[in-house]
Formats: sequence, C-alpha cells, structure tokens
Amino acid sequence: MTYTIKPKEKHAKAYGNNLRISTKDAIKICRVIRKKPRDRAKRLLVDLVNKKRSLAGSYYSKAVAEILSLLESCEKNAEFLGLDPEKLMVHASAQTGTITRRRRRKSAFGSRMKSTNVEIILIEKGKQKKETLEQLKQMEKKIKKKEETKDIKKESK
Repeated sequence: MTYTIKPKEKHAKAYGNNLRISTKDAIKICRVIRKKPRDRAKRLLVDLVNKKRSLAGSYYSKAVAEILSLLESCEKNAEFLGLDPEKLMVHASAQTGTITRRRRRKSAFGSRMKSTNVEIILIEKGKQKKETLEQLKQMEKKIKKKEETKDIKKESK
C-alpha cells in the first residue's frame, strides 16, 4: 500500500481499499476537495450528502458517503497525532481497484464489479504563531540553564 505523495510536513493518512464505488465519481470528488482546507472540504461533502449542493447537476451520493467516512477517519488519526485542526489541508486521490468478477453472470448486470482505491491525507500547513515561537525560545533558555547548572555541579565534585 503506497501513497501517491510523501509530505515533508506533519500529516495523517486514511486509505480505503477496494471500495464499491464508481472510480469516475470518486476521481471527480477527489479533484474538487484536493488542496482545500479540511473544514471547507467536509462542508462540501456534507452538503452533497444532504443534497443541498450539487456538482454539475449530480450528487454522487454513494461515492460521497464513502469519501466522507474516510475523511472523518483521517480527522481522528490527525487528532490522535496531535495535529492542529485549523491548519489541515486535504490531499485526496482515487485509483481503480482490483477487478472482481461475478460468479453467476447475468448479462443484465455484467460480469465485472467496480472497485476503487481512495486515499486521503490531511497535511498540516501554515506558519506557527508568534506566541508559540516565543514559548519555544523560553523553553530552550530554561533547558540551557539547567544544563549549565548540572555542569557546574559536576565540576565542583
């Protein structure tokens, strides 16, 4: 299971393997939510599920429901990793899954079943606030002072 990108920033991942959704629909939805903030992407998916908004006249309800559940899973992974939820950007991509064949072939339903692999990565982007930078500098000063006091005590012994 390899991902399409390996971000240098902190990130959380979720991968849906062989989902029973249309690959074309999944690619369209992933293209729409890619490089958007997490809140905006989630709001769009929820509106599509509730049929408040459409993409080119379609709701893509089955694919949207699966991708929304993957996004929620990825959010929980990000929360566990301690990522800042306000700085998360979505990277989503979809590819064709493995081909499975029906055992009993009826011509009306076809013999090949569709499946799609979908990956969602939440990447933490943005600069740190000045307050946090100042706090880090203060912590570094405290650590240096502690190390200096330890060195002085060792020298006196």
